[in-house]
Amino acid sequence: MFLRLGRLFRTVGREILVLWYACRNPATPAVFKFAALLLGLYVLSPIDILPDWLALLGLTDDVALLALGVPALLRMMPAHVVQQAQAAADGLMSRSRAGSRG
Repeated sequence: MFLRLGRLFRTVGREILVLWYACRNPATPAVFKFAALLLGLYVLSPIDILPDWLALLGLTDDVALLALGVPALLRMMPAHVVQQAQAAADGLMSRSRAGSRG
């Protein structure tokens, strides 16, 4: 179970980074930037469907929303924006991995 959770967090973490770079791209429509902002505000907000102070259950709605919302936003964005964002995210991740080895 923990192995699957770790894999989910790595995947979602990369997707969040791709979404970040996509939102910084001027070619991204404002509606997607606004939707990404709302998603981020909900995850960071102390007001949730399930309160965060409930052990593990409180994080379930946040993780589910990230796991479903981020890929959905990326699928709806223009393809060239997502490709550029993926290249930027991969570049950053490869630099961070190379720095951690040395």
